[in-house]
Amino acid sequence: MRFGILGPTEAWHGDGRPVPVGGPGLRALLGLLLLDAGRVVTVERLIDGLYGAEAPAGAANALQAQVSRLRRHLGDLVVRHPAGYTLAVEPDDVDALRFERLAAEGRRALAAGDHPSAAARLEEALALWRGPAFADVTEAPFAARQADRLEESRLSAAEDLAEAGLALGRHDDLLPGLRRRVAAHPLRERSRGQLMRALYAAGHQAEALAAYEEGRRRIADELGADPSPELAAIHLAMLRSDPSLSPAAPVRRSPPVPLTPLIGRDAELARVEALLAEARLVTLTGPGGTGKTRLAAEAAASRPGDMCFVELAPLTDGADVPQAVLSALGLRENTLPGGAGSVRAPADPAARLSAALSARSMLLVLDNCEHVVEDVARLADRLLRSCPSLRVLATGREALGITGERLLPVPPLELPPGGTPPEDALAYPAVRLFAERARAVRPDLRLDPVEVHDVVRICRALDGLPLAIELAAARARALPAAVIASRLSSLAGPFSVLSRGSRTAEPRHRTLRAVVEWSWDLLDEAERTLARRLTVFAGGATLEAAERVCGLPDTDGVLASLVDKSLVEVSGDRYRMLGTIRAFCAERLADAAEDTALRRAHLDYFLSLGREADPRLRGHEQIEWLRRLDAEHGNLHAALRRAAEDGDVAGGLRLLAATLGYWMLRGMRTEAAGLAEELLAAAGPRPPAGLEEEWELAVYMTAWGSGDGGRDHRLADALARVDARAGVPRQPYLLVLQATVDGPPSREATRKLEQRYAVMRADPWTDALGVFSIGYLHLFDGRLTEAEQAVTAALGQSREVGDRWLIALMLSALADVAAWRGDYARVESLTGESLALVETLGAWSDVAETLCRRGVARMRRGARAEARADFERAADLAHRVGAPEMVAEALLGLGEMARLTGDGGEARRLLESALAECTAGWFTAEETRSRVYLALGFTAEMAGAAAEALAWHRRALTTGFGVRNLSAGARVAEGLAGVALLEGDGDRAARLLGTGAALRGRPFDEDPDIRRITAGCRALIGDAAFESLYGGAREATAGRVRAATDDPVPALALIEGDLTAPEPP
Repeated sequence: MRFGILGPTEAWHGDGRPVPVGGPGLRALLGLLLLDAGRVVTVERLIDGLYGAEAPAGAANALQAQVSRLRRHLGDLVVRHPAGYTLAVEPDDVDALRFERLAAEGRRALAAGDHPSAAARLEEALALWRGPAFADVTEAPFAARQADRLEESRLSAAEDLAEAGLALGRHDDLLPGLRRRVAAHPLRERSRGQLMRALYAAGHQAEALAAYEEGRRRIADELGADPSPELAAIHLAMLRSDPSLSPAAPVRRSPPVPLTPLIGRDAELARVEALLAEARLVTLTGPGGTGKTRLAAEAAASRPGDMCFVELAPLTDGADVPQAVLSALGLRENTLPGGAGSVRAPADPAARLSAALSARSMLLVLDNCEHVVEDVARLADRLLRSCPSLRVLATGREALGITGERLLPVPPLELPPGGTPPEDALAYPAVRLFAERARAVRPDLRLDPVEVHDVVRICRALDGLPLAIELAAARARALPAAVIASRLSSLAGPFSVLSRGSRTAEPRHRTLRAVVEWSWDLLDEAERTLARRLTVFAGGATLEAAERVCGLPDTDGVLASLVDKSLVEVSGDRYRMLGTIRAFCAERLADAAEDTALRRAHLDYFLSLGREADPRLRGHEQIEWLRRLDAEHGNLHAALRRAAEDGDVAGGLRLLAATLGYWMLRGMRTEAAGLAEELLAAAGPRPPAGLEEEWELAVYMTAWGSGDGGRDHRLADALARVDARAGVPRQPYLLVLQATVDGPPSREATRKLEQRYAVMRADPWTDALGVFSIGYLHLFDGRLTEAEQAVTAALGQSREVGDRWLIALMLSALADVAAWRGDYARVESLTGESLALVETLGAWSDVAETLCRRGVARMRRGARAEARADFERAADLAHRVGAPEMVAEALLGLGEMARLTGDGGEARRLLESALAECTAGWFTAEETRSRVYLALGFTAEMAGAAAEALAWHRRALTTGFGVRNLSAGARVAEGLAGVALLEGDGDRAARLLGTGAALRGRPFDEDPDIRRITAGCRALIGDAAFESLYGGAREATAGRVRAATDDPVPALALIEGDLTAPEPP
């Protein structure tokens, strides 16, 4: 028996039937006993609780009479003791006591940092509440105090759950509940602080600050006090853009949400859990329709911790498996340029997955592997070998066949043996499933013994296959069970004839195909037409898409009918088919010779959607439209791939151009590059007439995503075409992509761009981008004033347009200008605003890079604790999203901090690790390596190793100038000055410091290395000699060095002498 006091006082039998308890007096007595279930409650306590401090005469007799009446309802559970009474039940049978146990366990898990377990316990605890405690006995003297105590416990548990949710990055999900709680309890500062943190993490910084201000005012007005130190600290952290308030990278993609309960799989669920505890790869096998996906989804959802569910059914090419997993995990590539205007080279998708999951404890569910089983096996083997805390749960019709795999064949649902009485047959899973699904379409269904017999016949004919049973049950709306059973019996013999598959296929597979075909035969013509045409969609469809592509009148009515017949599932605003049914209906589409026309209609619809989305992705509606296209990702991928397969190059190129903004903003350039390459292969070596820009976009995208610059004849042709064309392109992203693949910027590029935009203006977005591009090219030449003016103007235009990516791009450029000038407070402010924007976009690799930029600024101005926090969070994010170059950036920052605090050994370790992460790539990747070389050179110089330092600086010189980064060149000169000073050549050191100032355009006196080297140089040669040599070098060499950027090493050799040095060890 179970009892409840978290709401009205109630009791239930083990099967859920209510137990009558009596009136308010008996309920109050029961409530008092339940508070101490299993323990003796004295007569005195009971009298005080029921009658108050001034109990009436005869209260003891009245209590005894009430106990007797309660025994009539509860029997021997009410036990008499010499001192009082006991309710002989386990504490977990009382909802309040179970709540307190679970809440305490959740609080302990929270304190231990086990946030997934804490969230699971606390969610279970809070789900026990049915309303205010003791809601029906409020007049009892004990009730108010106990209800208040329990309500405080409930609020504390809710706050603990919010704390766990914030740690898990669930800020968006928490906001509605936190808003309600703060509105109901405005002086509860912990809840208000959690609301502020959730708002901040969700990108609503202004609202978060307003929530603090409203709380401060309420506390002052009502309590005459100031906010607590904890609340004030959160406010201060927001003002400082503290990284601890920012959201974590996405870690969990839930499986499809089932609309019905799982029936008859308790044993299999327990077996899956046991196997996952023993092995790191578990595969659920069986024919279609056995419920493998549903079992995997339930098993995954019930496990605490990180989990990602990957649906592989929509894939048509096994090579897409790694990218599908990346997309499911939300792992995206950089969208913002790097520190020197560079864009990071992409990594192989499987390598990115290995890097991202190497240190994560996660369950990865790979669903429907059978059609790509070899590719899944290769990826699973690679990930399991490189990611020691990863577990994989796969589903398919066969094993993956790799070492360490544990198999669990999923059996059909249990059937009642012959001769089982009807009342007992209803308890068997197969019969229960039919009954439950039949009642969903016929709520008045009541199965008498004869009908139960017919249902058993149905389930036996269908071999206990869940999907087949659900399809048959969907017919219960129009057909009695006896008719369904009779029709199935007539099919039972020739199942193999009905199957178009192999006669030697597994019998259960033929059974399912037969019942699917029977269900098909019962459809009317409109239902069949829509069912087969829906298979053109990959990943489901909205009603609008189904209407437009399938071309039927009354699509919504026919779709509803297919849902009723269990042939189509609906979730939110999307409709989808199960894989087995979709495969069957796709055959019917081919039989009807409609597949070519439907593929074209599908492409046309998504081309129209892409064109509608394109300008909105560059404006204030950006987030809304990104989410809308996220839902259509599978359809966009399928449409582009089919266009290449069908030779519809024109349609494919148009769709790629229309959706390019989506692929870029979502950081899916490797995936988009592969699709672009397929279209280009189909197109041939030259662009189709009238689609020159679309072809050029595809070439650029292929080059951008290839990792080696894609420098073939097509790229040279595309670059020449764009350069030769006057005016602003039709395609807004053409110049964006050209800047990423055209090698180091040049003065000639600046001149051409200025000429292009001088003669023609475009839409505000393109205009802002053009002005920005001119400004950034000025920055490469060290013309800071011109660069700042141009980028500031572009930023104003970008804010009006509303594109968060474009605004973040402008802010990053202005931060580079400020860094060049040494204004690190401004760098910190600009990168803080940029950080909030890229977090809102969910661009986690960009978040890591922006954190590194801010970390450098904080390190330069001496805020080392804040800088370390930025670098550490950046490293963690970069590891989690599989961005090795961003890991290198973060390690570089941490290594520089170790060096500047005198820990040369730790600095070398971190910098060498950074070098290992920073793999060689195209020209843009070399900028990070250049700065790592520089840091290693300074580390060696400070350790007294002059030859090694010279060798590292020599490497940095050739690499740094390779991207025409004058700031990097200045840093090389300053590093070489340190080497010269170490060798006792103060004159040469002074001249090199002057060279560095000339390259940078100003002295860099705030830098600790320059201060250290300058002080040593002055001490060695004297102030007068230093000023003369330094000033002369700065004045005399600036123009010569800048003119020599096409051939930098000899140019600097003329200034500072022979650079020959051995390679560093």
